[in-house]
Order: sequence, then structure tokens, then C-alpha cells
Amino acid sequence: MATLRQFEYLVTVVDTGSFTRAAEALHVTQPALSHQVRALERAVGGALLERLPRAVRLTPMGRAVLPHARAALADAERLRAAARQASGLAGGELELATVYSVSLGILPPVLRAWRAAHPGVRIRLREFAHTEELRAAMAAGQADVAVGTPPADWDGPIRELGVEEFVLVLPADGEEDPAVPERVPLATLAGRDWVHYAPGNGLADLLDAACAEAGFRPRAAVRTEQTAAAPLLAAAGLGPALVPANIVPTGFDGLVRRPEPPVRRPLVAYTRTRPDALTAAFVEVLAGRARLLPDHVAALLAGSGDVPADGFS
Repeated sequence: MATLRQFEYLVTVVDTGSFTRAAEALHVTQPALSHQVRALERAVGGALLERLPRAVRLTPMGRAVLPHARAALADAERLRAAARQASGLAGGELELATVYSVSLGILPPVLRAWRAAHPGVRIRLREFAHTEELRAAMAAGQADVAVGTPPADWDGPIRELGVEEFVLVLPADGEEDPAVPERVPLATLAGRDWVHYAPGNGLADLLDAACAEAGFRPRAAVRTEQTAAAPLLAAAGLGPALVPANIVPTGFDGLVRRPEPPVRRPLVAYTRTRPDALTAAFVEVLAGRARLLPDHVAALLAGSGDVPADGFS
């Protein structure tokens, strides 16, 4: 019985015009190539190639077989493409759901890496203001995978991504002391007006909870619906802001400090059922590329002063 490998060898010999060049193209030895061509000739019952001193020529049987060999190879490639398509790795669409801050800080480098590896896969991104909205949307089947904090009472698979760190952003000049300590007790900011988040934004709840633990309720100088605006508004002098470290832009000129006590939240990717090949591949890229504390923010934190906490008021 003829094999696809034998068809490939025949087609390559014909296309290159010699056994020597075909063997080089196929990365096999010339004796191995000749052996497979002879095996094909035995399978079809006659000579396919006439071996001339400086070339090869198809025999009448070879001219009859060649189109079928090419068709078989093309069918095999279509079969492989269909399998890749069915697995979702060569095409299709992935529906991804997350919260606003994650789409700003974590997903861009992940999606860039995914796009480079799987350019045929479309991404449909759904963004939500609150983790409860995200969980509800995922439970309702609106996405293939969700990225956020661990969902309560979730029966499906959950993949841990790490712990997201929050930082305080303060103006670089004005009323703020430039010698701000490396770690700023939240309680020392009780009398300040804050850059807060709009009601319904999950970060508004997080800020209120962190300040409540420190013994006060933050007054809002301004409330923003756009998470990315919070560090910029803080740097402009409207008040301190508590933001995910990964949304602080490169080249940021505000002061970035760690709050005391630390404010952190775990992040996970979760699905309703065992993920298919497409979703599983995306989660692997996500786990490998998610930067919860980018290098430029780590550098800002490392360069902060080492002043005793009671030196800041």
C-alpha cells in the first residue's frame, strides 16, 4: 500500500528534478529516498520515474499517478488544518471576561504574546466593573474563561495566577513631603481627600475596606469611573489613590509607595467546565505572561526613601 511519505518523496523528486536535491530538501539520505520511491513503484505496479544521467523524467504511469499523489498530500494538509481548527489553535474565537483593572494592567502583554502565537484566533473581550458582575456573566455562559479574583462558591476549574499588589500613588510635589517613607501607614492618610472610584466599581469596595481596616472612611475629592485615571489624578494633586501596581504607566512621575498594612488580592482564571484546547492554551499563556508587579513599578518602589513611618504625616 502506498503511503503519504512515499507520495511526498515522489512529488519532491519531480519538483526538484533530481534525487540529490530532493534528498536535501527532505533532510533524508539519497538511498533512503530511492528505497521509498522503489517501494511506491512496487505498490502501484510499475516504474514511475525514468532515471536519466542528469535528470529524472516521469513515465506514462508516473504522469498518471502524480496528480493523485499531489491530491493525497493536499487532502492530508486539509485534514491537519481541520484538526487544528477544531482544537481552536489555528482559528476560531475566544471569549474572555475580566474586570476593568485587569484588562488595563495584566492583559495587554498577555494578548500580545497570544496574538503572536495564534494570529488566526479572534479575542472577544468583555469587561465588568465588579467581580460579582464578572462571576455572574461567567456563570451565565457569556465567556469561555474569566480572569479576576477567586469566585465564591464556584464549582468549575480554577487556575491560580498569583497575588496582585496595590500601591499608593501620591503627588510628586505640592503639599506632599518628597521624603515620603517607603511604606505609608494608611492611618496617616485618614485626614486626606482621596481619588476614589465610582460606585459599582469593585476597586471602590476594596479602597473602603482597606481604609476601614485602618480605622477611617476615605473622603472622596473625586470619583472616577476609569481605573486608569486614578494614578494620573493622584499625581496631579487631587489626593492619594490606591491602585493596582500593574496599571501604573511607564514613565510615571508621581510618587509610588506601598501601603501599610499591605493591600493585595489573589487573581485566578476560571471556567465553567474543563477547558477545551483553545481555552487551556490561552490560560497557559496567561499564567506565563501575567506581570502582577511590572519591572518599572518595582524600580519605583525600590527607589523610594527609607524614612521612619512617623516621619510622614
